[in-house]
Amino acid sequence: MRPVIPYVTAALLFGLGVYGVLRRRNAVLVLMAVELMLNAVNLILITADTTAKSMFPHGGQVFALFVIVLAAAEIGVGLAIVLQLYRMRASVAVDEVPLTEETPATAPVPAGTVAAGTAPTGPAPAGTDREGAR
Repeated sequence: MRPVIPYVTAALLFGLGVYGVLRRRNAVLVLMAVELMLNAVNLILITADTTAKSMFPHGGQVFALFVIVLAAAEIGVGLAIVLQLYRMRASVAVDEVPLTEETPATAPVPAGTVAAGTAPTGPAPAGTDREGAR
């Protein structure tokens, strides 16, 4: 058997998946693109198993089964994250996902106020002592 056609098909599937991951903004479509990439890997594993005999019989099929299990787990966890994101933000756009959580210490301080744990700067107002009561 000539393995050129399955390898080219797998390369096209993988390239389409990479394009989908890099260009899509919708999280569900990104997960579908990842699935395309995993299916391309499965196609390569099965084709390699049928064309190149190794010491481990049906090794490509076994690895493809592991990839299928990994894909099922990825979809389960990924869709749970996407659903929670939709409940919190009412959008599944990947660009709008905050990658860091703002804490009170890093939150912007309004002008004219002093953040907790910092000493005021500039001249002290008349009649006040920065050192506190003695």
